[in-house]
Amino acid sequence: MITLKNINKKFGKLKVLQNITLEFKAGECIALIGPNGCGKTTLIKSVLGMVLPDSGDILLHDESILKKFEYRKRIGYMPQIGRYPDHMTIAQIIAMIKQIRNSKDELDEDLIKAFKLDKMSEKQMRTLSGGTTQKVSATLAFLFNPDVLILDEPTAGLDPLAAEILKEKIIKEKNKGKLILITSHLLSELDDMITQIIFMQDGKVHFHKTITDLLESTGETKISKSIATILKEKQHEQNN
Repeated sequence: MITLKNINKKFGKLKVLQNITLEFKAGECIALIGPNGCGKTTLIKSVLGMVLPDSGDILLHDESILKKFEYRKRIGYMPQIGRYPDHMTIAQIIAMIKQIRNSKDELDEDLIKAFKLDKMSEKQMRTLSGGTTQKVSATLAFLFNPDVLILDEPTAGLDPLAAEILKEKIIKEKNKGKLILITSHLLSELDDMITQIIFMQDGKVHFHKTITDLLESTGETKISKSIATILKEKQHEQNN
């Protein structure tokens, strides 16, 4: 569904992405993890068209997306921190985005009801907690039934119930055949959702494995422990 071919990006002398080649297929829920500054955000922004790679190509359904914008209608994006006009209400924000998109397709309003945003629709954005703002961002990401969902730290700031609602929604959409990319530092949150994991460091992909292969290769039962085992092995190799 999405293919990245030899993507390179520099900011000044800093090599942020180095020869990134990846393939993401429909029906997968893929976690993109790594330390701060590893290139995750730049990679996501490249797929979204917010950053233009210095070289390489990005394909959606075998068509290059570089310097194009129509393809973005097929992607739902949930930023880590959503920023909205302070004076607008939840209802006005949702109505505005609907008007901008002007989509003729059936809308997915599951999360409006699940998060009870319809009960607080007249609240202004400036009065909302960080968690409620996250609920608005999640709702907007899923609203237009996109083929691809890119969720940046989706459960950060959510209370346990809201986080569980969102995780169930992610699994439901993955099972419909959608591609879902998630960045997260909360590895314990990922166990039930993801099918593959990509670990980045210093602008490079260190590994891209299915969860089954990851757990089998480390002999662990949890993703977080598997990652820790691999990182310890790499550190040991570097020290020797």
